[in-house]
Amino acid sequence: MSTEDTRTQYERMVAGDWYEADAQIHELTSAAQARAERFAQAVKDGADDAVDRLRELLGSLGDDTWIRPPLYVDYGVHLHVGARTFANFGLVALDVAPIHIGDDVQIGPNVQLLTPIHPVDPEPRRNKLEAAKPITIGNNVWLGGGAIVCPGVTIGDNTVVGAGAVVTKDLPANVVAVGNPARVIKEI
Repeated sequence: MSTEDTRTQYERMVAGDWYEADAQIHELTSAAQARAERFAQAVKDGADDAVDRLRELLGSLGDDTWIRPPLYVDYGVHLHVGARTFANFGLVALDVAPIHIGDDVQIGPNVQLLTPIHPVDPEPRRNKLEAAKPITIGNNVWLGGGAIVCPGVTIGDNTVVGAGAVVTKDLPANVVAVGNPARVIKEI
């Protein structure tokens, strides 16, 4: 019996395992970019179907949620956004792994949600291996402008992340965190 992994690179990626970007992955990311551009154009044109274009781009979108373009995604379909959430200009949501954003979340401009990881060892990195870890943002979270959320991070309900913070580890619910790396400065 062969022990060789017969999964596609995309199947490996979705499983959270190391993979190499191939033609199928490039095709999927190009299609996502085209959907993101259709969404941005619909907003620019004041089209009635802008929300439909956003729903077409994402894995799921809650009611009364809005994301101001430009919105940058890898796939879009791995990005799930709850109800009554608002994201300002320039959200980067690299959804190689799932990104779940709760209800009533406020996201400042130029926030980055980064799921991809790369090997620390030089040889596998040279071979273009990559993987990803999911990000979860709880309900009623506020991510200040320019905040960066790193792979594998969960942010608890009601937490505030200060502008420019780099969140490298999980944050509990009901706190304010600032800095690089982000650290809790008070409970709320």
